Amino acid sequence: MNERLARVALARLGEPGDLRIAEQVAQLGAERVYEHIREEQDVAGVHTDAAARLHGLDPARELSEAAARGIRFVCPGDEEWPRGLDDLDNVEPVQRRGGVPLGLWVRGPLRLAEACGLSVSVVGSRSATSYGGAVAADIAADLAGHGACVVSGAAFGIDQSAHRGALAARGPTIAVLACGVDRAYPSAHHRLLDYIGETGLVVSELPLGAAPTRVRFLARNRLIAALTRGTVVVEAAVRSGALNTANWAERLNRVLMGVPGPVTSASSEGVHELIRARGAALVARGAEVMELVAPSGDFLVDLPRGPVRASDVLSDRERQVLDAVPAVRPAPPASIARTAGIVESEVSCVLLRLGDTGLVERGRGGWRRGTDPERR
Repeated sequence: MNERLARVALARLGEPGDLRIAEQVAQLGAERVYEHIREEQDVAGVHTDAAARLHGLDPARELSEAAARGIRFVCPGDEEWPRGLDDLDNVEPVQRRGGVPLGLWVRGPLRLAEACGLSVSVVGSRSATSYGGAVAADIAADLAGHGACVVSGAAFGIDQSAHRGALAARGPTIAVLACGVDRAYPSAHHRLLDYIGETGLVVSELPLGAAPTRVRFLARNRLIAALTRGTVVVEAAVRSGALNTANWAERLNRVLMGVPGPVTSASSEGVHELIRARGAALVARGAEVMELVAPSGDFLVDLPRGPVRASDVLSDRERQVLDAVPAVRPAPPASIARTAGIVESEVSCVLLRLGDTGLVERGRGGWRRGTDPERR
């Protein structure tokens, strides 16, 4: 049996992120681990449960049936394998889950490694607020517009908004599932997942037909973090599963970012803690995310500034005269000069310059402030 077939078979044997299998495969290779388990016997000479299960598998047929459905199995060493996943070998497990996946089942037209070259995960609460959903969609659309691939988990709430935002901008998106890529979870998202499978990628380390479980969601989160250059948490309560993804992003030295919400919102309390105590960068739009994940110097964000007004470029002397001009009832230059503490001849010259800008205007009896608020 070759390495690929062994990995397909071993993926049926244990749960994703099983540290025992991951460590043995890293040390011995999938073929040797497969053969060793397959020949295991107890003291009575009867095959162990694991060995019996491997004897009942036909990984070659599984690959063939998957290929007929447009699904492929990508494993380490393949050209399509994202190198970022290899970083999982160098971090401590979370809740006894970790390690590089044995392989990934992939459905969709994009090449996985290429799509992950510049990618960002956008995650958050399943019970998102309208604010959170709108922000997630806007950030995802902005990222897609700048050529980044948006990665999320296809769940309700923030995940759904992130995928839809990327698709609305006609950008690539990857859905990483906690079940087989031939299943839709949640079932209400079957059309969304079908469309992502036609235009982007649907990915899972679980074999075809596998159902989602809590443990599988936790294991899935490490893939979302490892496949991307950074993770944006849009909304997350203090016990949100999105914080598990954030934890993996931190361990993998990926850029961790958070979108603030109202200080009174329980849905944003976990995000605020990421920003306050765990060093997550505060972001509010896709351009700010791009500045953090793009190669250094490739993407710089201009600081937000208000509109430049005529009064912004006044000299100190002009500002002094302008402050002395009344707002309603016109005053003669002599009165303005006394208020400003400047000789009348200079005030008259300054008033003429200010009149050209529209900041002041001459009427019957003297000068007053201009009536156009845009120029003030």
